[in-house]
Order: sequence, then C-alpha cells, then structure tokens
Amino acid sequence: MRPHRLPPCLAVTALSAALLFLLLLLCASSSPPLFAWRSSSASRAAPPPPPRAEWGPGRPPSFAYWISGTGGDARRILRLLRAVYHPRNRYLLHLDAGAAAEEREALAQAVRRDEPAWKEFRNIDVVGEGYAVDRTGSSALAAVLHGAAVLLRIGAHWDWLVTLSAEDYPLVTQDDLLYAFSSVPRDLNFIDHTSDLGWKRHERFEKIIVDPSLYMDRNTEPFPSKEIRQMPDAFQIFTGSPWVILSRNFAEHCVHGWDNLPRKLLMYFANTAYSTESYFQTLICNSSDFRNTTANGDLRYFVWDNPPGLDPLVLNESHFGNMVNSGAAFARRFEEDTPVLKKMDDELLNRSPVQLVPGVWCPNLGKEQNGTDADSCSKWGDINTVRPGRGGERLRQFTSEISQTRGCS
Repeated sequence: MRPHRLPPCLAVTALSAALLFLLLLLCASSSPPLFAWRSSSASRAAPPPPPRAEWGPGRPPSFAYWISGTGGDARRILRLLRAVYHPRNRYLLHLDAGAAAEEREALAQAVRRDEPAWKEFRNIDVVGEGYAVDRTGSSALAAVLHGAAVLLRIGAHWDWLVTLSAEDYPLVTQDDLLYAFSSVPRDLNFIDHTSDLGWKRHERFEKIIVDPSLYMDRNTEPFPSKEIRQMPDAFQIFTGSPWVILSRNFAEHCVHGWDNLPRKLLMYFANTAYSTESYFQTLICNSSDFRNTTANGDLRYFVWDNPPGLDPLVLNESHFGNMVNSGAAFARRFEEDTPVLKKMDDELLNRSPVQLVPGVWCPNLGKEQNGTDADSCSKWGDINTVRPGRGGERLRQFTSEISQTRGCS
C-alpha cells in the first residue's frame, strides 16, 4: 500500500505549525539571547546595590513591558521607554529582522549609557538576535510568546505583562498606573474579546495562510492556501484587540500550560491571519481556570475610520481631549515626533522628550540644579512609593468599572 501524502500546501501549513510550536518550546527552555547587559571580559568591582524593591501586600505591583519595533524604530522605542520607565518594572525591547544589526546594537548601547537609572537598576534588556516578524501572520504571535517566556525567566516579581509597539504612547505616568493597579486583583487579565466573528469567520478562520517569517531570516508576507478548513468544534473562537495586559499566572499558562489547550491552539493559529487578535482571547475564554479572570477591555485608546480599516487612524492634537477623558492607559497610533506627543509629555507626563517621568523614586528629576533643570535622575528616592495624579484616579475608576463584569460571552 502506498503511503498517504498530504497535499503540498497542507504539508507546508503543518510545517509552519510545527515550527511555531518548536519556537515556543525553545524560548521557554533556552537561555535568552540578551545583550543590554552583557558581562565584560575585564574584571570590575561590583557597583553598590540600588535601592531595594519590596513586593507583596501593601506594596505597588510591577509590570513587564514587551516593546517591539522594526527597522528605523530605535529612536521611537527609546522615547517610549523613557515615558513608561519605573525601577519596579522589567523591560524587554525587540527590533525584528527589518532592523540592521547596527541599529539593534545602538539600541542596546543607549540602554547601557543614556540614563544613570537604567545603568543602576539594570531592568531593561534588548533581544540580541532579530528574527523575522510579519504582523499579519503567526510570527507576530511567536514574538509575543517569546517575549513572555524571556520576561518570565529574567523577572521574578512582575505581576502583569504589557505589550506595546513603537507606535504606542502612555496617557498616564507609571505612578498613575501602579496606583490604579494596586486595587486590581493580580490574577485579572485585560483582553478585549468577542465571540461575534462576523466577516472574520470566513476571511480569518476558514482560510489558511502560511507565514514564511517563521522560517526565513527576513520579514516576509504570508501567502494564502487554496484549501479552506472547517470551523473547529473542539473549542470556540474569540477575537479582539491584539494588544493585551496579561496576569503573570496567565502568561505562565500560555508558555508552560499544564493542559494541552495552549499547544492545541498554537498549532491551529499558526496558519491563521492576524493570530495575535485571537490566540489569547480564545485561550482564556476556553479555559475553565481563567475564563472568569478576564475583563473585556485592553485599556487602549484607538480611533477607527468608518468603515474601519485594518489599522486605527493616526492620532493628532485634535484627539487629545478624547484621549484624556477615555480613562485608557495607552493610545495608538502615533507618527514619530508628532506634536501631539510633546503635548502629552507636557500636560500628562510632566516631562521633556529627553527626560524620564518624575516620581517619588527620583526626587531631583526636573528640579533646577545649578541654574538648569535636571534632565537625568542621579539620586534615588523610595521606589516602593508612588504619587499618582488625576490620571491615576481616572484610570483607577475606569479599571474598577470594567472589572465588574468578568468572563466571556
């Protein structure tokens, strides 16, 4: 009897699914390729320890930031990093294969050199090897899962994973964010989700795509298969925003899941367009352990065209009032160095574009010294105390409101 062979296109889809699964296994078990703080061959005396962060009840939480970009985004990532920096948090920066190795090295050098606080607290890392990512394919999902796996390995105390891109910007200070989340149960996930698939049922989930960025060294657009597939009956598909805030427990489940569902869904979404818009939603809403730990919102501010396109509109100063009143923590999309970013720096973050955001942890930042304003933090205050502003109160109220209703419907 002749052995049965898969059609060529289905064989390729099976290969891409296997590659995605293998990538997750590798990033969960191998040493992360980071080079922001590579050890030097020269022996140096250990610097004095920075102020110690304290964890647990009665102390502010901590966030792990996955910040991604492509070629030409290093400057934007550094500006975003300054706007969301706090010593309690962890940061992992990634430039994909669209960026040259020199840009990636320059980003790591800036992390090592630009701010005394970054050098002191060493809580920022840069992924040392760029890999191909196409946001329309499953390589984008592989990148987020890789970031989660690395952050779980290098950061022992963070409570939530926040995914950002170079096109994002915060609407609140980190003191505001830490204050608002101090009253949020630490198992709560903020994931925009719906089971109303509409046109996506056929265009996203019945159609099969192959993402070559899973096995190529350069960013490559996915291509469609001629075959279509039936909708699954072993689980119900949910979809929503690709930008999420995940609890540590759920992030661990995505990477190390103790049941088979995370891997089963990973294999399915390996050949699904825009899988970052559905993987986390489908996983949490089909899990009896986690479905009641999700609030239906991503704490992001977007403006969509009518009818909506694939991307939200680019934001400008005309959107500023609505952004502030939205209660959201972050907004997107922004062009580089657009005037609205300066307005946000001035009126929401109380910083210049080259400064970190002032807080209790850095008492000298922004204060006049020797006739000029201090642009760098050089004295450390209490990193376990936060001083929120009006943005913190708005965000706390907003998170409280959307946390009242949990689960999936």
